[in-house]
Amino acid sequence: MATQQSQGIQTLLEAEKEAAKIVQQARQYRIQKLKDARSEASKEIEEYKKAKEEEFKAFQASHAGSTLTIQSALDKETDVKLHEIDQIFSQKKDQVVNILLSRATLVHPELHRNLKKA
Repeated sequence: MATQQSQGIQTLLEAEKEAAKIVQQARQYRIQKLKDARSEASKEIEEYKKAKEEEFKAFQASHAGSTLTIQSALDKETDVKLHEIDQIFSQKKDQVVNILLSRATLVHPELHRNLKKA
């Protein structure tokens, strides 16, 4: 009977060891799966980040060219307007000087309105 009990206990101990091994393997498997998932997620994040950076660079390059084009067009338009203003100034400066001189030299001597009442 003692041998039969010791064999039963021995069988239980072996089953417990086997169960501990299975649990340990399951933990290792879970840990490995988590590590794999993290590394896969970080790879996907890096790929997504690279794709978005390339997309942004392409967008920036396409709009940078249009900005330079717009800037050069505005510079040309500004130069044309400044040239027009200079021409109008050259045409009308004598006329304006004459009007100013005639107003400055046109004097109507009369008494101040407060002086008239007194």
